[in-house]
Amino acid sequence: MVYNNLKALIKGIRACKTVADERALIQQESAAIRTSFKEEDSFARHNNIAKLLYIHMLGSPAHFGQIECLKLVASPRFADKRLGYLGIMLLLDESQETLTLVTNSLKNDMNHSNMYAVGLALCTFANIASEEMSRDLANEIEKLLGSSNTYIRKKAPLCALRVIKKVPELADHFITKAKNLLTDRNHGVLLSSITLVTEMCQVDAEIRDEFRNAVPLLVRNLKSLVTTGYSPEHDVSGITDPFLQVKILRLLRLLGQGDEKASEAMNDILAQVATNTDSTKNVGNSILYETVLTVLDIEADTGLRVMAINILGKFLSNRDNNIRYVALNTLNKVVSMDTNAVQRHRNIILDCLRDGDISIRRRALELSYALINEGNVRVLVRELLAFLEVADDEFKLGMTTQISLAAERFAPNKRWHIDTVLRFLRLAGNFVREEILSAFIRLVAHTPELQAYTASKLYLALTADISQESLTLAATWVIGEYSEVLLEGGIVDDETQKPVTDKDLIDLLVSIIDSPYANLLTRQFVLTAMTKISARPAYATSPELELQQRAIEFMPPPELKATVIGVVSEQKPVGSTKATAVDDLLGPDDAVSPITNGTSTQNNADLLRDIFGGGSDQAVSPSPAATRSAVDDIMSLFGPSPSSPAAPAPAPTAVPVSNPMSMFDNIASAPPPAAPVAPAQSRLTSYPAYERNDLKITLTPQTNPTQPGTVMILARFQVTGSSPATDVTFQAAVPKSQQLQMLPLSNSNISPAPVGSAIRLRIKLSFAVNGRVVQDQVDFSGFPPGLTG
Repeated sequence: MVYNNLKALIKGIRACKTVADERALIQQESAAIRTSFKEEDSFARHNNIAKLLYIHMLGSPAHFGQIECLKLVASPRFADKRLGYLGIMLLLDESQETLTLVTNSLKNDMNHSNMYAVGLALCTFANIASEEMSRDLANEIEKLLGSSNTYIRKKAPLCALRVIKKVPELADHFITKAKNLLTDRNHGVLLSSITLVTEMCQVDAEIRDEFRNAVPLLVRNLKSLVTTGYSPEHDVSGITDPFLQVKILRLLRLLGQGDEKASEAMNDILAQVATNTDSTKNVGNSILYETVLTVLDIEADTGLRVMAINILGKFLSNRDNNIRYVALNTLNKVVSMDTNAVQRHRNIILDCLRDGDISIRRRALELSYALINEGNVRVLVRELLAFLEVADDEFKLGMTTQISLAAERFAPNKRWHIDTVLRFLRLAGNFVREEILSAFIRLVAHTPELQAYTASKLYLALTADISQESLTLAATWVIGEYSEVLLEGGIVDDETQKPVTDKDLIDLLVSIIDSPYANLLTRQFVLTAMTKISARPAYATSPELELQQRAIEFMPPPELKATVIGVVSEQKPVGSTKATAVDDLLGPDDAVSPITNGTSTQNNADLLRDIFGGGSDQAVSPSPAATRSAVDDIMSLFGPSPSSPAAPAPAPTAVPVSNPMSMFDNIASAPPPAAPVAPAQSRLTSYPAYERNDLKITLTPQTNPTQPGTVMILARFQVTGSSPATDVTFQAAVPKSQQLQMLPLSNSNISPAPVGSAIRLRIKLSFAVNGRVVQDQVDFSGFPPGLTG
């Protein structure tokens, strides 16, 4: 059945009982439309295109009607033109070749005597114009911008906007006409022309400078809208043309950025809009919001900025969730601009944490983190911890991280810091990052005065709840590491002390392993802790150094180092990490751990510390015998060390050094041992590494066939001038693929490097000659390539 018009087709489709029937009817009607197109029936073409557009709206193919739409556009009848242009907008887009056929029709209709025909062409151009069409018709659009007809002037700027988006370099063509349009009194023309000018200012900064002269004109227009009485033609909920007000505010925001003169010209009107706009209606809130954004973006007065932030604070009290969300989102962006002004609304921001809308809670959380400082850290962290107790699981991981970082940066004291971490470990121990747990353990390890307190708190918390993984790991480590503190002082709970035995500690740890919450990592921590507890009483005080070392080396206290965005230190703010000397020596690409020597550098004890994992720094008394023994133990790893006279270099003095394994009592620097050289029967080659400023350094490598990959290097120093070189310091570093160990200046030793790799050194020197301090650096790679093979 063939339907004669659109109304009959709609009725027939609605009468279909199944989707299959509807699809069959559409296919049948599409076939009939194709046949009619072939008959070139101009009267039926209008009805066929109308039916085809409806079929297109239902999702069925209708592309075969594109050429027929072009024929309708060429018709002298306005009804045919309107339907033809509608079909072109629906069935064509800028990527189709058929679009080139439309250009001539559009050009003809833009010069039509009927303004409504011109309007049809402009609407079609603004919707489908391609880059090529924009270039072809840009001149026509420019002419229409100056039309005497208000209807055409209202539509032409939107076509110019399309041209600028497709071909930005053509923006200069419309500057003069756009300036004239800003003086138009018609609201529709102003609305479209301001939209055009806004786009032009965003495309080119030079164009923005040209339009800054229009700021007084825009201010007058905005003032007229704010102060005018009731205008039925433009009134929306008691506000005169809010759409035009918003457009003017957006353009003022662009023109005022970075320009104090333009900003000063608009300060008064912005204050007037902010105070006179009705905030009880959503239309007024939209204008207030744009006013706030404008004030925050331009070079506004401080008082005006505070007023803008206060408006956002009022938005937080609104019942509408969208308005509260917008306010929180905007405050998050401006909190760094004026933190004190945002702080005034802290209470209502914290109230938003209890909002039923999850998006508002999330934005309020982000804003709460940004508000934390030294003055309010106790209050805000207390509120965040209270929210953590009832928060959804998706919030907990981020909250524990942010609370920990805030405590690291702003903690008033370490006791409060530890209490804060203990609380969120109890509340959300299953949602704590590994970095945060490590930072807490480092904090405890480097706060000896609070180790007994922390161990007691963790023992009690673990006794009450073993389901929180991070709490279990932290408590296990602390109990294992400081079990002797618990055994001696007991458990401190509310100012009372309760004795605890080693059996109590072991029973608690065993209960963790037997619990359903235990996993592989938990078991590793527990077994290590039990090993410490059982081994330490028997061997930790043994006079035998080897037994003493084995008793305490299971888990040495970690070094103080950077966390995810900061360090656990009250003297160092979050985000600040100081570059080391190695960074200066090698740069960011070669991250190594150099061991330097000289009068102000590391010594043998530092060498041991780097091999076994460092402990905390502390000054120790010299113990040459113990140090010599420890060095010999390490040197034995590389085979027998032949002896020879020391190289001619200054002997380093003993300095306080880092304790290598956290439990040794007496380790310090020792007199430099003899430099290792090659056996007498083999002749070694010396390589010049440095020869400047009256100082010469040669490097002599020695390899051992039984230890491939290990190279021992002897550095010899020789003064070539007449004056001695004093205060010599010698530093060396190697790439990541190699490791470097150094003894005092008279003896150098390299730990195993990858077999077959070339040995490369970067040497940094400082010394004094004739009272002149010299600092120099040299790269050395003169060793044979097969040296480590």
